[in-house]
Amino acid sequence: MLGMLWKLRGSLRENLRPTIWCLIFIIAEVVIEVIIPFITADLLNVINNGAQVSDISKTGAVLIVLALVSLCCGAIAGVQAAKAATGFAKNIREDLFKRIQSFGFANIDKFSSSSLVTRMTTDINNIQMAYMMAIRMAVRSPLLLIFSIIFAAKMGGMLALSFVVVVPVLAMGLIIVARKAMPAFKAVFKKYDRLNESIEENVRAMRVVKGFSREAYEINKFNKASEDIRDDFTKAERIVAVNAPLMSLCMNFNMVFVLAIGAKIIITSGGSTLDVGQITAMLSYGFQILFALMMLSMIYVMLTISAEAFRRVTEVFEEVPCIDNPENPVYEVKDGSITFTDVAFKYSAKAQRDALYDIDLDIKSGMTVGILGGTGSSKTTLIQLIPRLYDVTAGSVKVAGVDVRNYDLKTLRDNVAVVLQKNVLFSGTIRDNLKWGNDKADDAEIMKACELAQASEFINSFPEGLDTVIEQGGANVSGGQKQRLCIARALLKKPKILILDDSTSAVDTKTDALIRKGFKSYIPETTKIIIAQRVASVKESDLIIVMDGGKIAASGNHDELIKSCDIYKEIYEQQTKGGEE
Repeated sequence: MLGMLWKLRGSLRENLRPTIWCLIFIIAEVVIEVIIPFITADLLNVINNGAQVSDISKTGAVLIVLALVSLCCGAIAGVQAAKAATGFAKNIREDLFKRIQSFGFANIDKFSSSSLVTRMTTDINNIQMAYMMAIRMAVRSPLLLIFSIIFAAKMGGMLALSFVVVVPVLAMGLIIVARKAMPAFKAVFKKYDRLNESIEENVRAMRVVKGFSREAYEINKFNKASEDIRDDFTKAERIVAVNAPLMSLCMNFNMVFVLAIGAKIIITSGGSTLDVGQITAMLSYGFQILFALMMLSMIYVMLTISAEAFRRVTEVFEEVPCIDNPENPVYEVKDGSITFTDVAFKYSAKAQRDALYDIDLDIKSGMTVGILGGTGSSKTTLIQLIPRLYDVTAGSVKVAGVDVRNYDLKTLRDNVAVVLQKNVLFSGTIRDNLKWGNDKADDAEIMKACELAQASEFINSFPEGLDTVIEQGGANVSGGQKQRLCIARALLKKPKILILDDSTSAVDTKTDALIRKGFKSYIPETTKIIIAQRVASVKESDLIIVMDGGKIAASGNHDELIKSCDIYKEIYEQQTKGGEE
């Protein structure tokens, strides 16, 4: 636990000062708390010996002042602990999000999106609570335990022997309870991942769920995940519930022991060995010791639960980004030429087969390249190597004659615009979304890109035009509109290489043809790579690549492939019924 906290120390930053102040005021509070029973015992003895009211008032005033000071110290410590813990959690969340942004696709593949959400919410909340408990109760309880035992031994003499029995019994009982509860608490985290995954899938696929009338199935799936979490928490809480009766048993034993033995000693010694004040102090110290042990058991449970949260968060921090900048990066992409040389790629070192192999390809700058192939033929995998979304396993990919691994990542990706298969729009206006391509673009440039992407007509049909608000995930626009907005966003980058990964599948063939026509006039020097399922989308390309089983089955123009490639010819004939479109 301490080791993982040490790993996250960099996120403490400005919260170190309130942490130190919290510790100072906690120590002051504990010292005052253990002094009060000592003074109270003297006051009782003074009263028993017939003291004057003035003497009682003075001591009483001292006790009131000490109680108020202790209260203030506790309040200030609480405020400082809350400030430090919430600030620490905020920094961890920001640092974790920044870390995730540095990951390549291969890193992201190791963590599900639902798991990352759980780590940034539930896990960090547990860390926040653990840190607050660590700097407050985890300091206060041991100090209170140690000081109370010392003062009790000084005050009670032989009566302090009760703690020799009570403390080990309670400590062992609480440790056993906590350890038995831990497996159930640890199991909850993975189930939280499954619960979040169920929610995420359902929200994302709401239209599919309703289209297939699967609401009841999704509700049952969610309820099952929720019940699993409830069952684990119930099991753990049943075990932890033993703490209360165990605590009561030890407190009652201590009270009976102190009163019975103390009364006997007072009677037999006539008050010379032990007095009423000492018995009262012993009872107070007994409560403090047992309360400190009870708090330590709660801390043990909470910190053990949080240890799993710490592990999951540090696991993300320790994940080494698979793609980073070279030591002396190239900051200029001269043109859009692309060369694949003996390229092979697999998604994981444990994978049994390569997703791509024997890839040799030479694309000149400004060419239009079409890529066809069946589902699972690795078309998308091929183009993801160009902007270094993944790195090759073997061979090299060069852009403008320079290995992509030698480019500055931002420079490379600014010059390679990719409209991915899954089109994503973010919450905000249409203008906000399009400015992702170029945040300095004015409305004239934006509308020009929209015209080329065949998006201007439907944008102008909206009452607020570019200021129309896009809902989360683009839920209030159609699939075709979403695709055209994403293409316009990519065009605003004015890239050296433009990649469309089946990005016109939701538009009609006429609109598809108009978009491709716009490319020729607006970005003639840009290399255009079009992955498509329709032959019509790639028929006029300078080069058509046919992918099959992770390799290039054939390449050439339309006329060449009709004569030489059975796969291409079959696709063409199926789509055109053997005739020209």
